[in-house]
Amino acid sequence: MKIEYQKNVACSYWYSFFAFFGINSLWVIYLQQQGLSLVEIGLCESIFHVASFLFELPSGVLADRFSYKSVLIAGRIMAIAAAVTMLIGGSFWVYAGGFVLNAFSYNLQSGTLEALIYDSLLEQRQEKHYPKAAAHLNMIFEFADTGGVVLAGLFVHWHFELTYVIEILISCLALFSILLVKEPRLVSGAQTEETSAASTKEILLAAWKLLQHQPQLRNLMIFQAGFDAVCTSYYFYFQSLMENKNFTSWLISALLILAAAINIFAMHFAPHLKAKLPVSTFTGWLAVSLLILLTCWFNQLVILLGIFLLVQALGSISEPIFSSYYNEAVPSEQRATLLSVASVFFSIGMIVIFPFLGWLIEKSNFAIAFGSLGLVLLVLLGSISIHSRFFAN
Repeated sequence: MKIEYQKNVACSYWYSFFAFFGINSLWVIYLQQQGLSLVEIGLCESIFHVASFLFELPSGVLADRFSYKSVLIAGRIMAIAAAVTMLIGGSFWVYAGGFVLNAFSYNLQSGTLEALIYDSLLEQRQEKHYPKAAAHLNMIFEFADTGGVVLAGLFVHWHFELTYVIEILISCLALFSILLVKEPRLVSGAQTEETSAASTKEILLAAWKLLQHQPQLRNLMIFQAGFDAVCTSYYFYFQSLMENKNFTSWLISALLILAAAINIFAMHFAPHLKAKLPVSTFTGWLAVSLLILLTCWFNQLVILLGIFLLVQALGSISEPIFSSYYNEAVPSEQRATLLSVASVFFSIGMIVIFPFLGWLIEKSNFAIAFGSLGLVLLVLLGSISIHSRFFAN
């Protein structure tokens, strides 16, 4: 039986590689080439996160109510449909429909893959190895994402639409990988009749009560949502800066390879940071690090490039640490649902931040937009610090 669940982890790694192969990650450049403005591009991303917000919790409940495996299969089918829609294109609303399908794909695998690995390890009483497995999962994600983006960079000025054809083929490989998985008994037919009969309402109520009784878990999810929204926005809008600065395909690929190398190196430290740093110290360190956005005001390309590399490394090193915190704090019965709550908070952050930054970049420029965001973060952190000291006294 142990071999079966070790195979689960291996198959999950392969699924992660294929599912997160970032061949379509340069979609900002793609949509610019299709004639969309940055405001329209920002709206597409907002539509993605509105759809994600509406479907995230139901997708987590589906995984907890039925099976991880079936939900992951459905996610890849949605990804194929999204790629086909982006190929058809032709108007803002067609692209928006592609983003909705992509959101459903994202929702169906968000948290589900991590829950599958954790419960597979838990079945062997090997859950103590999850932080290491999570770090490996994120390293594979980083390698796959960058490999896809580097390949996409070569297509930027030559048949860019072929990247979505490759996405369809890669998604088929992901489907094959997940078909080899054996569902953990914790969430499969080996459950007791009473457990398997848990209704959607009961799962949601149990998840809600857990968040009420664990405010630290809830606050940690909110913090990660804000942090990831800032890092993600910088990553995507930096694509528009590369397009405006006329970066060549080879230069884009070289930059992304460098970013991937830094990210993978940084991920090696994730398990050690998780073991040595209290969660409050770690989140404080991440918050202060984002103040580097203030240097965007200088509007120097070398500084903007340096921030791009830094925020990607911070996002990479923090993801497995947050994942470990969450999985340790939640029971198997609501695991996928509660991990979906974290994604809901992220969607809310992106719905607000991403289109606003797109509008601000069009009205001013990239440097002013993110420099202003750095100033907002400085004021926010200062207010929190003063508030904490006041009530401590």
